[in-house]
Amino acid sequence: MLYFRLPDQTEIFTVKAVDNTAAVTFYPFTDGYTAMFSGEIVPVAVDDLINLQPETSDDNRQTSISKEQYLATVRKVIDFVRNEHLPKLVFARRKIIDFEGRELSVVDSFLQLCNDYPGAFVYCFEQKGVSWIGATPELLGSFHKSTRTFTTMSLAGTLPQDEEWTQKEIDEQQPVTDYIRNILEAHATEISVSETYSQPSGSIKHLRTDFSAKISPDDLEEIIKELHPTPAVCGIPKKLCKDAISEFEGQSRELYAGYIRVETRENIYFFVNLRCARLFRDKAVLFAGGGITAASDPEKEWRETELKSDAVGRRLIFS
Repeated sequence: MLYFRLPDQTEIFTVKAVDNTAAVTFYPFTDGYTAMFSGEIVPVAVDDLINLQPETSDDNRQTSISKEQYLATVRKVIDFVRNEHLPKLVFARRKIIDFEGRELSVVDSFLQLCNDYPGAFVYCFEQKGVSWIGATPELLGSFHKSTRTFTTMSLAGTLPQDEEWTQKEIDEQQPVTDYIRNILEAHATEISVSETYSQPSGSIKHLRTDFSAKISPDDLEEIIKELHPTPAVCGIPKKLCKDAISEFEGQSRELYAGYIRVETRENIYFFVNLRCARLFRDKAVLFAGGGITAASDPEKEWRETELKSDAVGRRLIFS
């Protein structure tokens, strides 16, 4: 069962299994479990939502690292970034919330996320014992079938709403913008790029630059393949950074920082799977990362991941 709501909309949708056409697919960061929901996308009323039951056990016994371990690893990542002369490397961690005997209401948590994050793609699903929930602010790409217009965004750099942008955040976002621009220039025409601006997301904000272009439908999947993973969730060069992420993080990101493909009659959407959690009967495993640069402050990076974890963690509703 899957429920989702598109950004800046109010209607909730599910997928009715009428055929084998892939309607919504969740792809992992690298290899691994993929969740596909086939059929027809149909609206569903709030009163008709059925509460989902998270899987009963954590067979892989997922773990989170302590603050001290995180800070020590970030220092190693900073050294790696400096030694390899990288603009950034994205390092993520897990945070576990124990339910302490309480029963999670997945649907109520989903509705809370819809209320608090109107501009996000919000979802919850359970499939074959695997359950996830999320409210991602990042669009990987959107393709309008009739106009052949492709839109995407460079979204990176994070601060609390009341803080001023520094050169560190600007330097973190710029490589993402350059990366997207280079890919579009190889595949698209009529490319337009917005000014960079602040995008609020709950208690935090990001730097954002929007892109719009005309592309051939035949190039869409190749563009997405080249975009993912963007420097906003990985780094540049892609292979070196993906290998480094695997070494530094030590655990699979699973669906976190992968992408979600949603196909409607008029559009095909691709969302980066951020601000998300894997759900179990007795706990939630939250995923959050940040772009580490040569100028990163480990304590500040820790606070950033705490704020990002709160996006879902503080909106879990228990019955």
